[in-house]
Amino acid sequence: MESVIDRACAAALYAEGDAALDTGASLLAAAPDADDEAHRRGEEFVGRAWERGWHPADLVRFVRRELDERRAALAGTLIAAETARYTQLPPRWRQQLAELPPPVERNRPDRFSYAADLLELYRVLLRLPAIEPVGPPPGTAADHLHRPPAADEPRVLTRIRALLAKAEATGFPEEAEALTTKAQELMARHTIDEALLAARTQSRETPGACRIGVEPPYESAKAVLLDAVASANRCRAVWNEDLGFSTAVGFDADLEAVELLFTSLLVQGTTAMTRAEAGQRAGGRKRTKTFRQAFWMGYAQRLGRRLTADAERITAEADTGAGTAGAGGGLLPVLAARDVAVADTAERMFPRTTTTRLRGVSDLAGWTHGTEAADRARMGGTSHRPDGEITA
Repeated sequence: MESVIDRACAAALYAEGDAALDTGASLLAAAPDADDEAHRRGEEFVGRAWERGWHPADLVRFVRRELDERRAALAGTLIAAETARYTQLPPRWRQQLAELPPPVERNRPDRFSYAADLLELYRVLLRLPAIEPVGPPPGTAADHLHRPPAADEPRVLTRIRALLAKAEATGFPEEAEALTTKAQELMARHTIDEALLAARTQSRETPGACRIGVEPPYESAKAVLLDAVASANRCRAVWNEDLGFSTAVGFDADLEAVELLFTSLLVQGTTAMTRAEAGQRAGGRKRTKTFRQAFWMGYAQRLGRRLTADAERITAEADTGAGTAGAGGGLLPVLAARDVAVADTAERMFPRTTTTRLRGVSDLAGWTHGTEAADRARMGGTSHRPDGEITA
């Protein structure tokens, strides 16, 4: 059986084109006894991906971008089988495994098509580039410098999730904006509490990192939005356009807040854009790609300013009463030290980043609707230049 697998892989994986793929698929389809070994070979390719810094969600997302949803589900099936053998998995891995696509039934719709899907997936897995590791690989103990959750952290995150879920569900833009603002205030206060606790207990916790998918379309504007959310929550975000994700660097509690808020703001932005497009169509204008791109850029830019202002306000209020309570005589030196730690970690992970100025938008209506969706409380005021910068 090993010779059948080797011949199929040699035929399909190391040559380009459909003819090579068909040859390999024919070999596998004609050898039912080789099925188990064919899947074990795929699990080996998945295991090599972990060694190159990939995580389950990254892998599924990349396969979806390179191939399609069907092969992404097949990748999820192999991932579930490969990771089942580990006795220890990092916390983020467990969540990602729970969100894998439903498993694929073997040899459907027929043996040849299924074998071709396997081999085409293996082509992608075999050529995965190495990426920056973000946390321990499966089967190893978690980094002891990353602290366990604080006693009240689950309750705080539950409240934040509830606020964001209400913001996503409401049909009233002003209510969504108020709920999102409240969630950001909770995040900012939680960051402050974590920082003061770490200073008082002389915690050895260090910044970590996580990858967050930035899905097309309009991914450049969405990456700007993620960068804004990360900055407002004392994190750094670095966008990898080719691989479809940004890496957020920060302390664990802040990273979880960034993921929650970014995901919610994408949902809210999509709802607001759909509503704005309906109004445009009612006025006789067809929806366009430029409108949507401008909407997302305006939405990201305005939200970035709002989130940062909210975080700065909460920090200033907290610093007023932190003088003797905070370690070292105040809150701001504590937060500054954590900011330096995050910046140092990001620079070690990404020593060759560039700051790219994104192209200005060309649809004023889209930009206007995007800024209004981000900030219903301010309908006018100072105009802003419709472009942005992002670290990549």
